[in-house]
Amino acid sequence: MRRFHLAVGYASLGLGLAGIVLPLLPTTPFVILAAWCFARSNPALAARLYENPRFGPLLTTWRDQRAIPLRAKIWALLTLALSYAITVWLVRSPSLPFVLAAIMGSVGLYIVTRPSPRELTQDRDRSGD
Repeated sequence: MRRFHLAVGYASLGLGLAGIVLPLLPTTPFVILAAWCFARSNPALAARLYENPRFGPLLTTWRDQRAIPLRAKIWALLTLALSYAITVWLVRSPSLPFVLAAIMGSVGLYIVTRPSPRELTQDRDRSGD
């Protein structure tokens, strides 16, 4: 199972990195999957993802609170909408807009319904609030 998780982790990370430049490929879900797989196969690789300045805070927030920051939600929804528009424009198909709307709409709904991160109570205690 270790090799399987390691292979899926690398594949997911590769897809996530490709998603940075490809509009139809999401980045965050693949990086979250990679972190999950690496945690089960190679904790050092998982730690590197959690320490990454770009992905670390998002991964930590997701792991600890199952929350998505507002800025990430807005970025994800804008990217979904842009991907939808580009795909429908480039691929002329009578059924494609409906299929994509169902899939991307479901993903968008999931993103919108995730909570925003809450402040840690320790931070509030230190500030005197």
